[in-house]
Amino acid sequence: MHPRDVWQALSRPGYLLSAWPWRSACYLLTGAVTGAVVLVGIVLSVVVGGVLALALVGLPLLLGAALAGLPVAALERSRLRLVDAEPSSDPHRSPGEPGLRAWLSTRLRERATWRELGHALLFAGLLWPVDALAFAVFLLGPLSVVATPLLLAVLGEAKVLKVWLVTTWPAAVGWAVLGLVLLVLGAYLMGVVAGARAGLARLLVASPEADLGARVVELARSRVRLVDAFEAERRRIERDLHDGAQQRLVALTMTLGLARLDAPPGPLADQLATAHQEAGAALAELRELIHGIHPKVLADYGLEAAVADAADRSAVPVDVDLELPGRLPTAVEAAAYFVVCEALANVGRHSGASRVEVSGGHRDGRLLLRIRDDGCGGARAGQGSGLTGLADRVSVLDGRLSLTSPPGGPTLLRVEIPCDPAS
Repeated sequence: MHPRDVWQALSRPGYLLSAWPWRSACYLLTGAVTGAVVLVGIVLSVVVGGVLALALVGLPLLLGAALAGLPVAALERSRLRLVDAEPSSDPHRSPGEPGLRAWLSTRLRERATWRELGHALLFAGLLWPVDALAFAVFLLGPLSVVATPLLLAVLGEAKVLKVWLVTTWPAAVGWAVLGLVLLVLGAYLMGVVAGARAGLARLLVASPEADLGARVVELARSRVRLVDAFEAERRRIERDLHDGAQQRLVALTMTLGLARLDAPPGPLADQLATAHQEAGAALAELRELIHGIHPKVLADYGLEAAVADAADRSAVPVDVDLELPGRLPTAVEAAAYFVVCEALANVGRHSGASRVEVSGGHRDGRLLLRIRDDGCGGARAGQGSGLTGLADRVSVLDGRLSLTSPPGGPTLLRVEIPCDPAS
């Protein structure tokens, strides 16, 4: 239990009527029982394994003792759910290969394995007596004091805590009231002890670093899933526009063209000619919009063909030297393509360059792209260039985007994205 959870639970007015005191008592009781069993198991494994080690029969027992922290830690992570609202993650990674040998090799090399062994030894040697003592002092002791009138009625006399003899009813009632006070105080103290124990256990068997690492991994995966979903939505919009609105505009343009041919010279023919030209311009703009959303050449032929197409449409002459082993993952191709398009658009608008070179390839598991121009330089990624958003998009794929543009030029934009060729 985190310290903030402890004090939040203890400071609530309804703490005594909530489940937290009982959950704390269950946590301490199960800790005492489990710790005693772990102590016996470890001692037997070490003693028997050491005696039989000369005959090699005891080696598995010694290995089991060394790995005893794994099941103990797994059980402790389950017990933490009694007093800890935040779930505990498993700090161990999955073996790279199936089989017992790979599993043992992975576990013996992990720091978490040895940290959990230390927790098991600490649990067996020190912590479970603390659990048992806290449970006895804060719960069993006050309950025995509260039961003084009952013992007096049944036995004719009662011995409070095996020390004070009680033979009269006023004394028995007084001890019962004192027991209730101690029981209330013990409920709070049990919560404090259980919270401290849970905090120590979480530190050893489910460290914050492991939880943070798992959250970072999940965050990275969620960002990749968002990018994939975004690309799928772009492709869907492109397909709907291409197969729907664009086809209707093509049909409208052809109809206006035929009507223009059939119309006699005059005002009607002039209006049809104007409408035909406007429809043609709208069709061209729609095609450009579709190309900007997700170019069909990229989806059908890959990054090389898409970059060559972008170079043909550039206002500045472009030399392309891009060699790829085949198709790359869809998200990587889309990110690289839009980086190239944004860079070429910036060159045409701001650099005053006479030539641009786009080069790169796939080497050592990474896509490398370089866009270099001979312009005036002085470009900055954050000054309305549109590259900031693209840099974020590349970073989602664990890539890097760097811009070098000294005053006077040249400007070099470099992109690196780790990826493997698509199957």
